Amino acid sequence: MRRRVIGLVVLAGVVAVAAPAFPFLARYGTLPHKPDGPVTVLLAGVTPRYDEQAPVWPWPARPEDYSGLTDTIVLAQLRPDGTTNMLSIPRDTWVNVPQYGWGKINGSNPHGGPETLMGAVQSLTGVRVDAYALLSLNAMRAMTQAAGGVTLDVAQDMKYDDNAGKLHIDLKAGRQHLTGEEAEGYLRFRKDNLGDIGRVARQQNFLGALLNKVKSPLNWWRLPGMVGAVDRNMKSNLSREQVAGLLGAALSGPKVAMHTVPGNFGGGGTWVPDRAALSQLVDQNFTDPNDPRRLSIAVVNTAAPAGSARRLKDRLESLGYLQVSVSNGTQGSAVTTVTGPQAERILRDVGHGQVVQAPGVPGADVTVRLGSDTPAD
Repeated sequence: MRRRVIGLVVLAGVVAVAAPAFPFLARYGTLPHKPDGPVTVLLAGVTPRYDEQAPVWPWPARPEDYSGLTDTIVLAQLRPDGTTNMLSIPRDTWVNVPQYGWGKINGSNPHGGPETLMGAVQSLTGVRVDAYALLSLNAMRAMTQAAGGVTLDVAQDMKYDDNAGKLHIDLKAGRQHLTGEEAEGYLRFRKDNLGDIGRVARQQNFLGALLNKVKSPLNWWRLPGMVGAVDRNMKSNLSREQVAGLLGAALSGPKVAMHTVPGNFGGGGTWVPDRAALSQLVDQNFTDPNDPRRLSIAVVNTAAPAGSARRLKDRLESLGYLQVSVSNGTQGSAVTTVTGPQAERILRDVGHGQVVQAPGVPGADVTVRLGSDTPAD
């Protein structure tokens, strides 16, 4: 009888600890597994919108709809071995926002939602984004509270009050333990003559301290609460398969490296990226050598129905291929052929044909020659 009581008490404790994560688990309902390749997720913290027609001051925040400016933008890529690379993108980075033209990247989300923000990040970095997760202002505060606070080094005294934004910061320099509210102030502070670049450095310092805390087995019991805190304050298009891959990769590590978009201060408070340095950083840290989507693909119509090459290009691009060109060639084989590195893998995405050893189109890594076996759409 005593053992049964003890067992029930232990079970009740486990359920109580895990309960905050139940909504997340119920929605995604998946077990961790190692992904075939990297999973790249765009993380963005959204600033609240305030009701400027309200009869009270400070204006109250409107219900969160995740349509505001993005204060924090981080491109996170997890690989199957647990290696995680995180690229901080300053909110004032000057980019060409798809369909809207040049502007600060933090305006992408209000222009066209998370898909437009993803497009701006992809255009800037050349890295295919698999999914997004938008976090409300409350996310970091709630997660830090669930983690039991975070201990880190504060580089300087921080004092700032913004009644309209309900932001009150009063931190002293030195190593200290921050509550959720204090961590929020630490992350949002900008009055240090470094603007957004200073904020990016503090974001990375905070994330490093948080990760070091949760790596300890003594703190694993806090993870369900942290997951629940984020889940309550998040809008995301993550699929079950992607969540399973993220969890599987995380169980192998994590080994985290943090980076920042290189550049210089520009006019109007902008951050102008150094494109050459950024390209080198991406090649070294965010390019999977085993990902066929990074290869240049030449699709040549030799005997397929008209429009087949264009349709295949569209399909490959929808799967994440970034460099696909199309052309017509001389009459060729009745069988579609694929030649070049990772031809077997690419053949699966083409959907029909066979791998052959033959010269490809000059300048292309892989050549797909569409034969008469190509189905007409």
